[in-house]
Amino acid sequence: MLRNMRKPPHIFLLGTGGTIASTAPGAATLTDYSVTEGVASLVSAIPEIDRIARVECRQIFDLDSIDITNDMLIRLASEVAVLLADPTVDGIVVTHGTDTLEETAYFLSLTLRSNKPVVLVGAMRPSSALSQDGALNLRNAILLASSREARGLGVLVALNDRFFAARFVSKMNTTRVDAFDAPDQGSLGLIADGHILLYQTPVSAVSKSAHFDPQPGAALPLVDIIYDHQSARLHAYLASIEAGANGIVVAACGNGSLTPNAREGLKRAVKCGVVCVRSSRVPAGVVTHSTRDEPAGLIASNTLNPQKSRILLMLALTRTTDRSQIQGYFDRY
Repeated sequence: MLRNMRKPPHIFLLGTGGTIASTAPGAATLTDYSVTEGVASLVSAIPEIDRIARVECRQIFDLDSIDITNDMLIRLASEVAVLLADPTVDGIVVTHGTDTLEETAYFLSLTLRSNKPVVLVGAMRPSSALSQDGALNLRNAILLASSREARGLGVLVALNDRFFAARFVSKMNTTRVDAFDAPDQGSLGLIADGHILLYQTPVSAVSKSAHFDPQPGAALPLVDIIYDHQSARLHAYLASIEAGANGIVVAACGNGSLTPNAREGLKRAVKCGVVCVRSSRVPAGVVTHSTRDEPAGLIASNTLNPQKSRILLMLALTRTTDRSQIQGYFDRY
């Protein structure tokens, strides 16, 4: 429910581009589209949005989310932090391409300190398409950011009438409008007929006590992701070491199981001072601790998939290279 207040909540809407801001040549074209719309035009297309909130817009980036860089993540986090510190701002919504939305959401959850709602939203179909989903997704995201229920939940992702904790949500389908899910944890709730239905809260809303504070202009450590598979070769690990990687995340098999050359590659990497994490190419489940991890200098990713493991490892390496301390971050965050 919206707060019972005389003035509507003040929501700041930050645009970064993505499918939600894209158009295609024809209404039946659902691929090969281009980013063409600014965030202000997206809001103007939503009827009676002023009954939900007073929305102020700012375009931060205007691109496909596969083009987002570490520097852009730091800049976005800095912009959001400044807005959250403004006592007149009640919540933040960030429009974002869905391809890397979960990475940005998780990065923000680890670097922001506020009880105010921060909601990331995207679309699976361009705004020019039949049954486009962007306008309703955006309306729901603004509604969520305006609500009492969203306060203190950490960074959220809202799509297809559901909302999720940034820590657990992932893109699980390439094209469907219900592409996002949290397979083991589920959604936190629903947005139905203008109401926020909160059914569960995250065990730990990391934004309340974010540990990491990367500064604009600072370079994040370099972390590579290497995909493991049958007959995997050693060259990807050697190339990563040679290229100066500070960390390596392996998208390993099953419960973080490593093929022979993956084990050898990580052994060489650890010997060279590279911090290495075992994640999994399987989309759900926990990569559990192994008795082999500590002797081998490896870190278990817990429930973080490879792309989120990379985000956490980059931030962890801004603080320490100690294996046990970084393992603690993966166990906690």
